[in-house]
Amino acid sequence: MKCPTCDKPAQWQDNPYRPFCSERCKLIDLGAWVNEEYAVPGEKVTIPDEPEDQPERQAGKC
Repeated sequence: MKCPTCDKPAQWQDNPYRPFCSERCKLIDLGAWVNEEYAVPGEKVTIPDEPEDQPERQAGKC
């Protein structure tokens, strides 16, 4: 099996980073997700911070 990050052979058995060949490749892939370089296909949905029809909550009361 090839590492999805660097295309080098990646051992499957006894490899704590599988499917990656190393911790470095695993972290590179994680960084790409965090930086939104990858995305799951579909419509992008924007969620407003605070709905307009609800009054703001007072501090200390839920």
